[in-house]
Amino acid sequence: MIDALRKLIAIPSITDATAEEGKPFGKNVNDALVYMLNFCQDLGFRTKNCGNYLGFAEIGQGEELMGILCHLDVVPTGEGWQHDPFGGEVVDGRIYGRGAMDDKGPAMAAVYAMKDILDSGRKLNKRVRIIFGCQEETGDWVDMEYYKEHEEIPSFGFTPDADFPAIYGEKGILMVRLSMEASKSGFVKISGGEAPNMVADWAKGTLADGTVLAEKGRAAHGSTPEEGENAISKLMEKAADFDCPFAKFYMEKIGWCLDGSNIGIGLCDEASGTLTFNAGRIGLTDDRLFLEADIRYPVTYSEEEVLDRMEKAVSSHGVKINVITSMDPVYMDKDGEVIKKLMSAYKEVTGDETQPQVMGGGTYARSMDNIVAFGPVFPGRDCTEHKKDEWIYVEDLEKAREIYKLAIEKLACE
Repeated sequence: MIDALRKLIAIPSITDATAEEGKPFGKNVNDALVYMLNFCQDLGFRTKNCGNYLGFAEIGQGEELMGILCHLDVVPTGEGWQHDPFGGEVVDGRIYGRGAMDDKGPAMAAVYAMKDILDSGRKLNKRVRIIFGCQEETGDWVDMEYYKEHEEIPSFGFTPDADFPAIYGEKGILMVRLSMEASKSGFVKISGGEAPNMVADWAKGTLADGTVLAEKGRAAHGSTPEEGENAISKLMEKAADFDCPFAKFYMEKIGWCLDGSNIGIGLCDEASGTLTFNAGRIGLTDDRLFLEADIRYPVTYSEEEVLDRMEKAVSSHGVKINVITSMDPVYMDKDGEVIKKLMSAYKEVTGDETQPQVMGGGTYARSMDNIVAFGPVFPGRDCTEHKKDEWIYVEDLEKAREIYKLAIEKLACE
C-alpha cells in the first residue's frame, strides 16, 4: 500500500493553469486520476473515467450502491518544507508529502480495504464504488456536479477526509473576497498566502511611501486557523503603524481575532461551536486590493445572516464583499443506521468510545445525501493537512484500512 501511495504522492496534482478541454483541472490532476484508475483496474476492480472530471472503481454485486468519496487533488505546497512535498518519504514511521493525509493516503487505504474484501472472498450484497474526485480543494466541486448529472448516485456511504470517529455535522463554508480601491489602500504592491482555506505562511508588500514589509508565518488548514500563524496579520500589524488605510481597517475589523467577532460575525451554537475566520490570500489588481477569507459558520446559522452582519461592519470603510464560493452546513441524525454501523466498525478495531462529532472542515459529504465523513485522523493525532511537511503515520493508514474494511462489510454485506 505504501509503495502505491508514494507513486500517487509523486504526482503534483494541484489544479493549475494547464486546464484544457479533456483535462478540465490540468495535466497533473489528470495524471493522478489515470494512475489511480489503472491501479484499481489491475487490482480487479471495475473502473470508469468520467470525462476526466473524476472516475470511480467498483466491486460487488446488487441493486443498491454504496459510495466512498475521496479526492486526488491537493492544495499548493507553500514554502519552508523540510521534506520533498512530492517525495513520499517514509521517516520514523511517517509518510511525508502533499496529500499524505489529505486525501491520497486515506483514498489508498480505502482502495486496499476493498482489495482485502475481494481477496477474502466475502460476498457483498451491494455494489461498493470508490469515487475519485479531482476538484475538492478549490471549493467549486464541478467534478461532483458532473458525476451527479451523468452517473448513479450512491444511496449512502462515507468520505475518508476528516477525523475519526464519524462526523455527523459540518459547519457552513463561506469564502469571500473583501476589496478596497487600490489607490486608497496605502499599498502599491501586496501579495501573500496560497489559498483562502490555508493560513497564510508568507506575505510581502510595498507601502505608498516606499516602505517594504515582509513576514513569514506557519501554514494550517483554514478551518483551524488557531493551529497556524498568519503572515498577513503580522504584516498588517506593522503596516498599520505607517497610517496605511487598508492595514488600519484590517487590524480594526479582522486583526488577530479568529472567531469573526471584530467583523460582526462572532456566532456560536451548542451543536458546532464558534465561527472561524481565516484571512488566507491577499493581492493587488490594477484597481483593487483584495483579501480572500475562509469563514466556517455554525450549523444553525445561514449564509445570508453572516453576509448581512459583515456588510454592516465594513460598509463605512469603503470595502466591498463578494462571495467566491459557499456551501450550506450539513447536519445528520447521529443515531442513523449509517453512522451507527461506522461507529461500530471504529469501536471494534480501536476499542475507543469517542462519540460522533461536528467539525469545521468541508468534505464531499456535502455533495450527496447520506454520506458521512469518517477518518483518517485519530483522536489525539496531529492534523497536518494543508500544512508544510504534511504527513501521516503509516500505522494509522493501516488501522484506517482495517476500519474501512469492517465498515464496508457492515454496510454492504449485512
